[in-house]
Amino acid sequence: MKIVEGFNKAKPLLTRQGAAGFGEYAEQEQAVRGIIEDVRQRGDDALFDRTLEFDGIKLDTLEVSQSQVDRAYCEVDNKELISALELAAERIAAYHTEQKKSLLKDNAKSKLGWLMRPLERIGVYAPGFQAPLPSTVLMTAVPARVAGVKEIIMVTPPQKETKEVSPITLVAAKIAKVDRIFSVGGAQAIAALAYGTKSIPAVQKICGPGNIWVTLAKKIVNGDVGIDGLYGPSEVIIVADETASAAYVAADLLAQAEHGAATSVLITASRKLADAVNLEIDKQLQDLPRRDIIAEALEKRGFIALVDSIKEAIELANLYAPEHLCLVVKNADSYVDKVRNAGCLFVGEGAIEALVDYTAGPSHVLPTGGTARFGSGLNILDFVKLISVVKTDNTDLKRLGRAASVIARAEGLVAHARAVEKRLEKGQGGA
Repeated sequence: MKIVEGFNKAKPLLTRQGAAGFGEYAEQEQAVRGIIEDVRQRGDDALFDRTLEFDGIKLDTLEVSQSQVDRAYCEVDNKELISALELAAERIAAYHTEQKKSLLKDNAKSKLGWLMRPLERIGVYAPGFQAPLPSTVLMTAVPARVAGVKEIIMVTPPQKETKEVSPITLVAAKIAKVDRIFSVGGAQAIAALAYGTKSIPAVQKICGPGNIWVTLAKKIVNGDVGIDGLYGPSEVIIVADETASAAYVAADLLAQAEHGAATSVLITASRKLADAVNLEIDKQLQDLPRRDIIAEALEKRGFIALVDSIKEAIELANLYAPEHLCLVVKNADSYVDKVRNAGCLFVGEGAIEALVDYTAGPSHVLPTGGTARFGSGLNILDFVKLISVVKTDNTDLKRLGRAASVIARAEGLVAHARAVEKRLEKGQGGA
C-alpha cells in the first residue's frame, strides 16, 4: 500500500465533499425510473419480463413456497454452516433485545409522553445473484423481528447458475422468521416492495444493501416508502500505534478489500508499523483466492497515512466518517470519547471487524459514503415510529395558553389563537 506522510497530505484524501453522490450514475438512474414505472403500471408481468431481461431467468412463479424453504435444509450439506447461522441469529437478537429494553419504552401515562409502535410490514432486500449472502438476511430481518414488526417480506434474486434462490438463503430466512419470500431482485424488486403488485404486497419500509441499480431504486422510491439508507462500497479505517500487531492489521485491511470496490486505510504515527503492515499484506495476499480483486482495491482505494499523533489520526478518521473504525492502540478505551463519526467502532485489538459481519451482534448494515456523519447502523429504531402523546388540564392551560395565543397571532393564524382563547375564556383545559 502507498504511504502518505503528514496530516495535511492525508487530509484531502480523507475529506469528503459531502456524502456519496449519484451524479455519475445519471444514465442508470434514468433507466431505473423506467423500470419502476413499468412495475407500477404492469405489476407482476413487469417483474417476470425484467427478470428474464436482466438475469436471463424465466420464472414460473415469484413467491418461494414454504415447501421449498423446508426442503432447503436438506439441500444444504454443510450443517456446521446452519449452526453458525443459528448462532449468529441468536447474537443479533440478543444485541437488539438489549437495545429494545433501553430505548423502546412507552411513556403515554405522562402529560407529555409518547407511544412506540412497530411498523406493520417491512421489506428486506437480500443480494444473491452471483453468490448467496445469508448473513445479510439475518442482519436485516432479525432486528425487525425483535422490534416487533408484524410481517417481513423478503425479495432476493434467483441465482445465475441454478435459476432458483439459494437454499442457504432460504435457511437463513427461516431462521430469521421471514414471513414471505419472493424470487426477484434488482430495481424491479424495490419497485414491487414500494408500490405492490398482485403477488408482492407493498411495505412501509425497505431495508438492506444492493448494487447501484438497487440503491438508485431505493433513492427514487424514498418518500413513497421508507428506506433505511443508501449504501455504497464498504470502508474501514484502522487507527493503530506501535503496540498493534502488523499481522492483525494487515489481515483486517485485506478482509475489507476483499469486497472489491472498498476503502482500506491505516492511520498511524509509527513508521515501523506502517512498513511492517506493508510486508504482511504482501505475505498474506499470496494465498488468498480473491487476491486479484484485493490487490486492485488496495491499489485504487487503499493507503497508509503517517501522522504525528493518535489525536491527529482520530481527527482524520472523524473527517472521513467511515463505515468501520478500529482503534488498535494502547488504552483504546481512553480515545472512545474523541470519536464523533463512525458507523461501527471497534475498541482494542480484540475487536475484530469481520466478527460484526457475521456473529458479534450489531447489524452489519452500516452507513457508508460519509453518511455516518448523520446516520446510524441498522437497528430496531429503523423499525418503529414514535407517536407523541399530549394531555393538558386547566393548570397547563393557564400557564401555556396565553403564550400559544400570542405566537399564533404573530404568525397570522387567528383560528389557532381563538381555539386556545375560547378555552381560556371558559377556564377549560381539557382532560
